[in-house]
Order: sequence, then C-alpha cells, then structure tokens
Amino acid sequence: MSDDGPGAHPHRPQSGRAVLVAALAALGVAVLGGLSTDLGDWYAQLKQPPWKPPDALFGPAWTLIFALTALSGVTAWRHAGPRQRSAILIVFALNGFLNVLWSLLFFRLRRPDWAFAEVTFLWASILLMMVVCWRSSRRAALLLLPYLAWVAFAALLNLEVVRLNGPF
Repeated sequence: MSDDGPGAHPHRPQSGRAVLVAALAALGVAVLGGLSTDLGDWYAQLKQPPWKPPDALFGPAWTLIFALTALSGVTAWRHAGPRQRSAILIVFALNGFLNVLWSLLFFRLRRPDWAFAEVTFLWASILLMMVVCWRSSRRAALLLLPYLAWVAFAALLNLEVVRLNGPF
C-alpha cells in the first residue's frame, strides 16, 4: 500500500518523467498565481492585522509549499496503481485551479470576501489530496501538512482583511 511500510514495492516506470511533470505543474501554478498577485496601491491601503507576516515571507513560504507539493505528487504517483494515479491527477489539478482562483479573486478582482469563501474549497482540496495520497503513500500525504497549515493560516488572515476592510 505505501512507501512507508516494510516490503513496499513502488512502481517506478518513467519516474524521471513524473518528476518533470510535477515540477512543471507546480511551476505553472506558481507562475499563474504570481501573475495574478498585485501588491500595488490597493493592497498597500488594506488594513492588516498586526500578526500578518512581512510580505517578503510569502514568496519563500510558497516556494517551499510548491516544492513539497510536487514531491508529494511524485511520491504518491510512484506508489500508486493506474486507478489511483487518475485520482491523484484529478485532485492535484483541482487544487492547482483553486490555488490560482484564490489569487485572482483576492488580488485581481479585489474581492477578499469572495476569496475567503473560496479558500474553504482550497483548504478542502488539500485535505482531499492528502486522503487520495494516503492510499498509496502516507509520506506523500504528510508532505502536504505544511500546505494545509499555511492555507489555514492564510484563511484566517483573509478573514481578518475582510473584517477590517469590508464591505467590498
């Protein structure tokens, strides 16, 4: 069942290709999210809670999260059967879409209220990724814990921005 137990026999055909695809997918989501993020005057004028981290921390945090997410996907893929692989692709694609959508709603449409409603789906998609990954690799599922925690933190931050600045 898993790479975590004794006697686990991962499927490793085309593992180099899986790594490349995962890295490119993570990079694609990161680039689309980055292009959707505008830290201009509108954002600078938003009231922020005192516990908000400095903006400079977000880039490194997301870089680590995307790297761990790609590693999670590759790890799960290597230990999954064909049916599990389809589920892995679907939940990772859904999560990538929701990740970019949050940035579009918050930064481009300037609707933190809509972004807050959407972030619940983003968080749930990470949980779903963990469940799907767990079936083939507990390690792959656990690699997603920082992502789950960061999005939970971001949701609280998003809620505070709505509370301090609404209505939008």
